[in-house]
Amino acid sequence: MQRLRNILCVLLLSFTASASANWIEKSDAISLQVLELEGAYWPEDAAGYGLNQFDTHVADLGKKVHQRYLKDLRAQLADLKKLRSQEQDTQVAQDIDILIAAVSDSITSAELEHKLLLPYYNLHELVFYSIKSLLDPRNEKSRYPAALERLRKYNGSADGYESITSQAIARSSERFPVSGLVGPYRGELETDQGKREAFITGTRELLADSGLAGWEEDFTLLQQQLDDYAQWVDANIVPRARQNNQLPVDIYVDRLKNYGVNATPGELIAKAQYSYQLLRSEMKALALQIAEQRGWKDKSLLAVIAALKNEQIPAEKVLATYQQRLAELEQIIVREDIVSLPQRDASIRLATAAESAAIPAPFMSPPQLLNNTGQYGEFVLVQSNPALGDDAKMDDWSHYAMTWALTAHEARPGHELQFARLVEDGTSMARAIYASNSANSEGWGLYAESIMHEYLPLEGQLFNLYTRAMRAARMFLDPMVNTGQLSRDAAKAFLVEQLLMSPPMASSEADRYAFWAPGQATSYYYGYMSLMRLRTEVELAMGSNFNQRKFHDFILRQGLLPPDLLRSAVLDEFVR
Repeated sequence: MQRLRNILCVLLLSFTASASANWIEKSDAISLQVLELEGAYWPEDAAGYGLNQFDTHVADLGKKVHQRYLKDLRAQLADLKKLRSQEQDTQVAQDIDILIAAVSDSITSAELEHKLLLPYYNLHELVFYSIKSLLDPRNEKSRYPAALERLRKYNGSADGYESITSQAIARSSERFPVSGLVGPYRGELETDQGKREAFITGTRELLADSGLAGWEEDFTLLQQQLDDYAQWVDANIVPRARQNNQLPVDIYVDRLKNYGVNATPGELIAKAQYSYQLLRSEMKALALQIAEQRGWKDKSLLAVIAALKNEQIPAEKVLATYQQRLAELEQIIVREDIVSLPQRDASIRLATAAESAAIPAPFMSPPQLLNNTGQYGEFVLVQSNPALGDDAKMDDWSHYAMTWALTAHEARPGHELQFARLVEDGTSMARAIYASNSANSEGWGLYAESIMHEYLPLEGQLFNLYTRAMRAARMFLDPMVNTGQLSRDAAKAFLVEQLLMSPPMASSEADRYAFWAPGQATSYYYGYMSLMRLRTEVELAMGSNFNQRKFHDFILRQGLLPPDLLRSAVLDEFVR
């Protein structure tokens, strides 16, 4: 059910017994049925949300899984529509509408992918994330032993279970005779090949550090099976891979919709190219001021960017520098009355090698969604892409000027604050999980950068605009790569030449457009524009009565509502 969307956009829940939360309890009971159906097929995701009953379960790749999944989804959709026709509570009815839309989208995506794409499973990554989710240090230790049972089910040694590698081979092989199916992109397979060892090593380290006993034999068996599966992929999937990264048009449009981007590729390209040049003009003006202050001879934009990037933070001081930057941003937030902050510190840590291979850019690691006992999100700093070899260190996030924008986006007032506020204020599962999409989540992250802009030093302002320009570039590069107007390599070259992005980071970016998450990169700037339009509308309506802290607090209390529902809530409740 748009698994990547759920991983990038999950939020925390806080349940309350107050009378005002009665509608949430009713809504959550309905949402739980939807989540449990998903858990029957992808229990790793459901367990990641905090549904502990799925901790020992593993993905269903059994016979006729596609047909069974669609049958269950359609039955659930019919049940939801019946409930909707009978519901009198406005907020519960809204949530049922959200669930109906989510299940309908899942049906559409499942049908399209089965019709057009050859199944391919990246099992090394699946196993790593599965075990990582259970052995997360933020979890209750009582959940750890479930990892041992998952190992036995993955390798087929548990009674009644076939190894996941055998099931994956069967599901792909049975579709080989179907003519017209599009195989995975060769570049994707090559990248996955490069990450296999990092995932195996990362999984072994998680188990070794967990304190669990008796995992070695089962892990060794699973590792051998994964090695055999990798050889099978190389022999059977690689020859069927497509040379061109382009997805079928219907698949790409569906991906855009699932990420919350309701625009055509042409519309995205036109808006983003205009915004990119506008931002570059502002950056040039700031670069001139910085160069004059620093006494630099070359005052051009690229020269100033290069000079600031050269001011690298010593590796042993990166974490402490970001923690200091967070403290400085919090002082500004309180002084300028920008948004309400939680009464606790935010968490920042360095990524492991396996995490860096999986997500080669800084990210927010969310805690479990349900049955939360005080876990919070973590801002994870990534400094290299191990899949690219020894020369994969990135200098994009480890220089002083970048620390302002990145901390504002991933920590406060960005993603970490989204999670923290929902822990405190509470929201329904439908609004936290099924209404969420990348445009809503990442739109807030980029908006969070912009509301801090005027209070930053000039160097921070320049790279605040830099990150916004990069997101605007994403919004035209991604659709251009996916509609054949630009190659993956040309997109990488643009990022290196025009934004001085490090080659490893530019390579990761180009992979994002080409195969890692086609369409997702457009969601940042698209969501940002939606929030900026909404703020303008509210300021026009409220005039001198507009208060940005109250506006921001209200936005965060809504969960990740779709733009139309968020706009209605803001105009009907906040403005009025």
